[in-house]
Amino acid sequence: MGISGTFREYLNDRGIHYEVVAHEPTLTSRQTAHASHVPQEHLAKGVVLTREGGFVLAVLPASCRVRLDAIEQLLGCPIGMASEAEIGSLFPDCAAGAVPPIGAAYAVDCIVDESLEDAADIYLEGGDHCSLVRVSHAQFHDLMKDVPHANIAIHG
Repeated sequence: MGISGTFREYLNDRGIHYEVVAHEPTLTSRQTAHASHVPQEHLAKGVVLTREGGFVLAVLPASCRVRLDAIEQLLGCPIGMASEAEIGSLFPDCAAGAVPPIGAAYAVDCIVDESLEDAADIYLEGGDHCSLVRVSHAQFHDLMKDVPHANIAIHG
């Protein structure tokens, strides 16, 4: 399948330099990191959450779990996990469970875990279960410059 068309178009329209990294099919971002020989802390995953009035995409390292309490406090409203049907409607050209962590490509608000700013290269889920997108730290920073950064992940 390759990376989703929407995601590819978004990156190309913004002049983002990236590399597509193929890997064996996987089901989780931790498995993806292992199959791709990428440190889990450098693989950004997106977790789709519900909130009052819509959705928010939490972007965090593959090695982490999302801190719903931190996001609730930051946004000032209750947060929940989105259903597969909701995720499918937001990311129609992506495989189930393979959400690219750049919400702006799909008009979804984001919050990014501040720990992702520490890596030289960042690997992004590409919208399928066998491709990653590698971008430099500078390119990732450019993609996330207007996105709130906070401590939203439970590490480990």
